[in-house]
Amino acid sequence: LRLALRRICGHGRADFIAKPAAIHASLFSDGGTARTVSRTNRKGTVDNRLMNRRIGWLALTLAALAACGGGGGSSPEPAPPEPEPPPPGVSGLDARPANRTCVALDRAGSTLAIAIEPVLTSLPAFEEPVALRQAPGDDARWFVLERSGRVRVFANNEAASSTPVFIDITSRVDSGPQEAGLLGIAFHPEFSTNGQVFLSYTRPGAPLVSFVSRFTSFDGGQTLDPASEEVILTLEQPFPNHNGGNIDFGPDGFLYIGFGDGGSGGDPLGNGQDTSNWFGALLRIDVDGAAPYAIPADNPFAASAGCGAGGCPEIYAWGFRNPWRWSFDSGTGELWLGDVGQAQWEEVDRIELGGNYGWNVREGAHCFNASTCDTTGLIDPVAEYPHAGGVSITGGYVYRGPDIPALAGSFIYGDFGSGTIWGLVDDGNGLAPRELAKTNLGISAFGQDAAGEIYVVDFFGGGIHRLVPAATPPVEPVADQLSATGCVAAVDASQPAAGLIPYVIRAPFHSDGADKQRWLAIPDGTTIAIDGEGDFVFPAGSVLMKHFSLGERLIETRLFMRHPDGVWAGYSYEWADDMSDATLVDGGKTRVFGNQTWIYPSGAQCLECHTAAAGFSLGLEVAQLNQDFTYPSTGRTANQLATLDAVALFDSPLAGEPDDLPQLADPFDASMPLDDRARAYLHTNCAQCHRPGGPAPTALDLRHDTSLRDSNGCDAVPANGDLGIADARIIAPGAPERSVLLERMRRRDAAGMPPLATNLVDEPGIALLDEWIAMLEGCG
Repeated sequence: LRLALRRICGHGRADFIAKPAAIHASLFSDGGTARTVSRTNRKGTVDNRLMNRRIGWLALTLAALAACGGGGGSSPEPAPPEPEPPPPGVSGLDARPANRTCVALDRAGSTLAIAIEPVLTSLPAFEEPVALRQAPGDDARWFVLERSGRVRVFANNEAASSTPVFIDITSRVDSGPQEAGLLGIAFHPEFSTNGQVFLSYTRPGAPLVSFVSRFTSFDGGQTLDPASEEVILTLEQPFPNHNGGNIDFGPDGFLYIGFGDGGSGGDPLGNGQDTSNWFGALLRIDVDGAAPYAIPADNPFAASAGCGAGGCPEIYAWGFRNPWRWSFDSGTGELWLGDVGQAQWEEVDRIELGGNYGWNVREGAHCFNASTCDTTGLIDPVAEYPHAGGVSITGGYVYRGPDIPALAGSFIYGDFGSGTIWGLVDDGNGLAPRELAKTNLGISAFGQDAAGEIYVVDFFGGGIHRLVPAATPPVEPVADQLSATGCVAAVDASQPAAGLIPYVIRAPFHSDGADKQRWLAIPDGTTIAIDGEGDFVFPAGSVLMKHFSLGERLIETRLFMRHPDGVWAGYSYEWADDMSDATLVDGGKTRVFGNQTWIYPSGAQCLECHTAAAGFSLGLEVAQLNQDFTYPSTGRTANQLATLDAVALFDSPLAGEPDDLPQLADPFDASMPLDDRARAYLHTNCAQCHRPGGPAPTALDLRHDTSLRDSNGCDAVPANGDLGIADARIIAPGAPERSVLLERMRRRDAAGMPPLATNLVDEPGIALLDEWIAMLEGCG
């Protein structure tokens, strides 16, 4: 009995309480998810209710054992009393519901059976890595660029545990805007003998300036000497985005340099088609010729004396928006490039000498401006994908490794926003794009080792991953019908399954006026962690479900799943007219309801908002859930955090009373302070991208607990264009009419915010922020 009591009282509460009428298979085993019973309650005393409850179940269990043992004519034991529910106001639920049906399964994979696995896991995480390279002829080391201005080096073996600094030029680098910083590295083909390495970076200034410089090693290639810098060329940037920055040596021994169109949006300066400057172009120079460089004789404008009407002699090809990452095929020498699109299309180009790739006449293979779409002489992209699949292409490498023969000769590329990886695979009729993998990585770059294997660089997590053959064949993760997912009731698909827990949030996201209902589900025996920023960290297998309604009409249900491999993915279901069931939407769509066009997002678009930097789940954070809610199953009203804590959903007790924990204001509750309401609105609607490590190409930090002065938005000149506003600021204290933030909220074009999944302007939100900005007297 003592042993049974000890084992039961140490067993995970969820498993035991969820199955009171049966003898639990693991009742007398040590579970890996055990939690101690001696948790303190809200008053700091030992919570004995749970102990009493377990002792009651023990009596029931012993009675069942006696009955099964055939012990003669003994009378059955009397049934124990029902367990006492938590007192009103402490918990809205009696116990954590069992969840046997709404669990995320394995994700669908590529028919090529490709997987992505982390490598060199003993290494510390890198800080915003943007490139991964090996030196020519040296496969014993890897070099990683950190955007802030450091290059780190580490041994190419699983035992590697340190990343010493190869060179540190952080004092020279402006890495404020996310597209600025240390952006490119190129080892001279004769690095082993001359020690020369070229770096591409942006220096602070007004304007920002791009530098390409030569550095030299004087210790046999162990480090680079920062004092050895020899500036090769510079370019003043009119805007802080679209800096390109990738550099590499081609098979011809010349240095290739990529620059974007100068920035802002839509190429307002017309640089993409202007060969009289270096913007929107790929340059090629000879760094071994006359100082600082010579012009290869076959460059298309080599005869020009300098940049001007005759074209810049350094230009190799042009018509690019932002050639962020590109590479040479180690097998053929061909140059493959991923050009980041504007608002609709991302493209892959195979670069030819003197080629014009169309920006800003075209975006991908599509007219960017129909009134000026003369496509004469433009080269079509080899492949493209719409923004339903991602938002920012990252060019990679042609696969030449031995481990995945099906990929031989395929160009591998990915998307920074959606984490999707594709390959241009030969299907017998030429190269065709094939989706290889979905990840939650912020794919800032790829790397290729001497053997031809391909690696993936994660900007957000700071890790390095590798393409490998999948261990198991791909499976289908979700059903075509919502009723078959296990997340809704069998008799009524509009109702949640029994294992889901409802919740509400303090400051909802703008969703074109739709009403929303929300639920969470995690696998039995698992718990939720809370990270240092208050975000919920869900276990693999978790599902978040949200209904969207217009009036009485259910129109959409979204499932956001964390699959067993840890990757989050979003799925959208469209409700039938009779609301009997909902069908999975593949790739996104739009549908008209009355006077409103509703957007069903693609899976890739879900991940544009549910960012890694914001913890993926967004609304599931301490400050959002810290409020009372009336639970339908009990009719009790209680604090949501206290309730989840009381039913042991968290992996450790809450760090304080709810009154002591962060709480967002309700943006539209006029009884609350205006400043708190406005900051809560920005936190929900903007901060998932505009925060440190977020995907937005600005330094804005709009989290509610970041001071306005430290937000990089108050009285700040907009980095990505003034939208025609005189003396514009992102947030102009006391002057809403000069605030670009408000103007972006009023628009639904490429300059509008939020940038997707909405067709209607949030008039109440604009009114709130207009009032707030008007009352600001400064940034303090």
